[in-house]
Amino acid sequence: MAVTKIKPIKSTLSKALDYIENPDKTDGKMLVSSFGCSYETADIEFEYTLSQALQKGNNLAFHLIQSFEPGEVDYQKAHEIGKQLADAVTKGQHEYVVTTHIDKGHIHNHIIFCAVNFVDHHKYNSNKRSYYGIRNMSDKLCRENGLSVVVPGKGSKGKSYAEYQAEKTGTSWKGKLKTAVDALIPQVSSFEELLTRLQAAGYEIKPGKYVSCRAPGQERFTRLKTLGADYTEEAIRERIAGRRTKAAKAPREQRGVSLLIDIENSIKAAQSKGYEQWAKIHNLKQAAKTMNFLTENKIEQYADLVSRIEEMAAESGQAADALKNAEKRLADMAVLIKNVSTYQKTKPVYDAYRKARNREKYRAGQEQAIILHEAAARSLKATGIAKLPNLAALQSEYEALQAQKEALYADYGKLEKKVREYDIIKQNIDNILQADRQPEREKGMEH
Repeated sequence: MAVTKIKPIKSTLSKALDYIENPDKTDGKMLVSSFGCSYETADIEFEYTLSQALQKGNNLAFHLIQSFEPGEVDYQKAHEIGKQLADAVTKGQHEYVVTTHIDKGHIHNHIIFCAVNFVDHHKYNSNKRSYYGIRNMSDKLCRENGLSVVVPGKGSKGKSYAEYQAEKTGTSWKGKLKTAVDALIPQVSSFEELLTRLQAAGYEIKPGKYVSCRAPGQERFTRLKTLGADYTEEAIRERIAGRRTKAAKAPREQRGVSLLIDIENSIKAAQSKGYEQWAKIHNLKQAAKTMNFLTENKIEQYADLVSRIEEMAAESGQAADALKNAEKRLADMAVLIKNVSTYQKTKPVYDAYRKARNREKYRAGQEQAIILHEAAARSLKATGIAKLPNLAALQSEYEALQAQKEALYADYGKLEKKVREYDIIKQNIDNILQADRQPEREKGMEH
C-alpha cells in the first residue's frame, strides 16, 4: 500500500534537497533521479526558474512523500513508481528530484519539485483538489504494479481522503441518508412514518423548521433539504403521495445504459421491498436500453459484440500509446527549450569568465550564472546536439505539439467512454443470457 503527503518548502531548499539525496539513505545515491535539472545543481536551477515566476508567492518547491507497506515492493520498483508519479504530477513542466530511502523499515520516495514551471513560469497550485489528484495517481500506479492501496486517516484540514472517496462512490453520510430515504418512500404512507422508520434504522431525528438526521457515528446532523430538491419535507411528502417522482439527472435521450442490478445478492433488496421493486423496474428499463443499443449499432450476434469490443480496446490502446509518445516528446522538448534559453542568457557571463585574468575571483561574483551555463551545456551535449537550435522555432514546434496532444487526449477520452459503454452492454447481455439459461438448468435438474 502507498500513502502520500505533500507540503510546501518556503525556505532552506538546499537543505531539503541535501536531506532527500543523502547517500546513506539512497544506496550511495544510486536511487536518486531528476528531471529538467541535475540533482547536484537542482537548488540553483530551481532558484533560476523561480526568479522568472509570473506570480508572487512564498513557496519555493513542494515536497511529496510516497510510503509503501514494508516488504511489499523492492527499492528499484519503488523508485520507478516514484518517477512515474513525479512525471504525472509535474506533467513535464517542473524540475524535480526523486529519491528512494531504504534506511528504515519501510521503503519510501521523496519528490521535491519546483513551485514554478519552466514552460510558462506559472506557479503550481496546491490545494485539496490537486492533492486528491496525486492520491488517485499514486493509487493507480500501485494497482498497475500489483500493490495494495490504503485509505489514510482523517487529516487536520478539510475532508479526509476517505470522505472524498465516499462522496465519489455515494457512501458519504449524505449519500447513505439519500439511499435510506429513497428506499423508505415506497414503503411508508406519511412523512412522519418515514421519520419513524429512519429512527428505527438508527438515525437520530432533530425536528424543527428544517428536519435534520444524524447516523450512528456521524458528528453533525444533516438537514434533509441539503440533500437536494427532491429531499425537502414538501418534496418528500409529494413523493410519498405519488404526486412527484424523483427528478432525473439528465434528459431521457441523454441518459446512457447502466449495469443491471443483481437483486438476488443485493443486501438492500433483502432489507427493503421498496428497493427490490425499484431494482426490478430499473433492470427492465436497462434491459430494454441494452437491446435498443444493439439494434442501433447493428449488432446481431454475441460474437459481433465481443469482436467490436476487442477492436475498440485495441484502438483505445493505440490512442493511449500515441498520447504517451506525445507527452514524452513535449517533456523532452520543454527541457530542451529551457536549456537552450538558459545557455543563451548565461553565455555572455560565461564567455567573460573564460577571458577573465582572475577566474576564481570572477567566478565567486558570478557563480550562479556560471553553474547554470555549465549545467545547460552538459544537458545539451548529452542530447547529442552539435549546433544550438533556433529557440523561436523550438517554441513554435512545442505549441503545435501541445495542440496535437490536446486533440489526441480528446480522441482518447471518447474511445475510453465507448469502451466503458460497450463493457456495460456486454455485462448486461451476459446477465440476461445467464438468467435465460437458469430455468433450463432447473428443469434439467428436476428431470
